Amino acid sequence: MSPLRLVFFGTPEIACPTLERLIASRHEVVGVVSQPDRGRGRGRKPSPSPVAAVALRDGIDLLRPEKVGEAGAVETLRAWRPDLGVVVAFGQFLPKPVRELPSKGYLINAHASLLPRHRGAGPISRAILEGDTETGISVMRIEKEMDAGPVAAVVRTPIGERENTAELSLRLAALAADVIAEVVDSIEADRVVWTAQDEARATHAGKIEKTDAILDLEQSAVTLAHRIHALAPRPGASVLLVAGPVKTDLKILRTETAPFAPGERPRPGSVDLCMPGFPLRIATGEGWLVPREVQRPGGKPLASADFLRGLPLANDARCERALLASEPT
Repeated sequence: MSPLRLVFFGTPEIACPTLERLIASRHEVVGVVSQPDRGRGRGRKPSPSPVAAVALRDGIDLLRPEKVGEAGAVETLRAWRPDLGVVVAFGQFLPKPVRELPSKGYLINAHASLLPRHRGAGPISRAILEGDTETGISVMRIEKEMDAGPVAAVVRTPIGERENTAELSLRLAALAADVIAEVVDSIEADRVVWTAQDEARATHAGKIEKTDAILDLEQSAVTLAHRIHALAPRPGASVLLVAGPVKTDLKILRTETAPFAPGERPRPGSVDLCMPGFPLRIATGEGWLVPREVQRPGGKPLASADFLRGLPLANDARCERALLASEPT
């Protein structure tokens, strides 16, 4: 068996563990393709993507096209003579000339869901949002239809009760590195087995939108907790806090839930400050939302108790549906 010549397609931080693993493997990463430099940080100064930064650090040939299917980009890919392409969160459509360019005739992708569930751009957030108890990484062959190719390997992991999207993304990034390395080795050894997806079970995981960040307090506390953790830390799920003359958007970044007491039925949005051990409770359509970490616009995330020390609330405070999300997606 001969080591494979690999070309890696990826952009954000979640893709870096897989690239690092492949660089350290017996295979050769002959080139990296990432998105063009974009404005990042407070000054919005153009800078390389996290994946591009790894390639630059290690002296690996790097391609940053606006469209990976343009003639110049395809010519560069062909000159690298890859055997296989590996994709993790690249962020561009991969046309047929790119998909079929490696000598193996295909690219593989690590998708952060248990396919065919949650195909699309937002699988991690959507899994939490919809109350899934587990998720994972599926390694598939890339075809024209998004995330619909046959699958070579699946690894599963439970979703923690209060795990947010950022935390789950880090865990899935590490899992992706492990399973991609295994699949690349199985392709080299010609023992990979592809299994077609069950189209009848397919669901779509769309990108998180601004409207997803607005909490509807008529919903149950459990449903709202899923939404809060799915949108944390960014863009953050918001309510409008009304405390006397003060009206402010309030992001809830971490929360617990508690059932109503027998016979208890407060109006959704009512704020309770009297329960020992629960500095702040918000009534919902079913049960109490118990924020543990919150953030005002322009402020830093604070534990609820610290937030209340800076903005004491009276018992007539209430929460309403926010008019707009506090931060763009």
